Amino acid sequence: MSSYSITEPSARQKWVAGSLVIAYAVITLLPLVWILTTGFKSPNDAIAYPPKVVFEPSLEGYVNLFTTRTRVTPEQLEALPPPATWYEEIVRDRDMVIAGPSRYGERFLNSVIIGFGSTFLSVFLGTLAAYAFSRFKVPLKDDLLFFILSTRMMPPIAVAIPIFLMFRTLGLSDTHLGMILLYTAVNISLAVWLLKGFIDEIPREYEEAALIDGYTRFQAFYKVVLPQAATGIASTAIFCLIFSWNEYAFAVLLTSGTAQTAPPFIPTIIGVGGQDWPAVAAGATLFLVPVMVFTVLLRKHLLRGITFGAVRK
Repeated sequence: MSSYSITEPSARQKWVAGSLVIAYAVITLLPLVWILTTGFKSPNDAIAYPPKVVFEPSLEGYVNLFTTRTRVTPEQLEALPPPATWYEEIVRDRDMVIAGPSRYGERFLNSVIIGFGSTFLSVFLGTLAAYAFSRFKVPLKDDLLFFILSTRMMPPIAVAIPIFLMFRTLGLSDTHLGMILLYTAVNISLAVWLLKGFIDEIPREYEEAALIDGYTRFQAFYKVVLPQAATGIASTAIFCLIFSWNEYAFAVLLTSGTAQTAPPFIPTIIGVGGQDWPAVAAGATLFLVPVMVFTVLLRKHLLRGITFGAVRK
């Protein structure tokens, strides 16, 4: 009879492992830190070469992000009353005046509506489909599951033209409903496969006991299965939201105004003489906040979703 012993890692092994983790963290976070700092640079500091690590912080990028400006002559500038707010003063320093708000707020709101709307619909439909595949005898179940998964394998460009023509015919181009339905169709395959795995883990005996106690099938699903599958539902929602929130190709092709989201809008922010990099960085920084907050709030569920299936009892 053989015995196994677990050896404690040596101090050198721990040091090497810790160094690798720190190096990976630095490499991963460096682009995010660079975007964050660029948002607080002036336009000249943002394009300086060599890049400036030490600079005088400025909120000009955020002011440019949320406003549209127009240049005026020095005579016109002198004729204006003194600036009433700090952001007007920043704009006046560039010999410009605020002409009105930008469309970033509208595009950001579109991202919230489309991202969270498609996530809710994907998780709702995915939960029902996953429960059916897990608990009932569905004809050609394996073939249907593979077909659902295969829709995720196609690159977006492969179906871009057919979807564009279909949306134009149905009047869904540049609409919130069209984008929500499209992202739901893309995400539902991931939702079904992830949730089916979680529901498979829930013992059938729980539902059978509920049915014996007089519960209907729907009551057993709602009061027994859903609470047990809450972790899987939360982690699936995170993955679906990340895709819908960051999606770029379909947003560029199918939206231009009313339903345009933030990803295709941010690169179009133009300043005086070219790209307004501080405003672009400021827009990207703010765009990261909702999905980061959503992920942090559900981080425990996300960790289980990532490691699901790695260890079996």
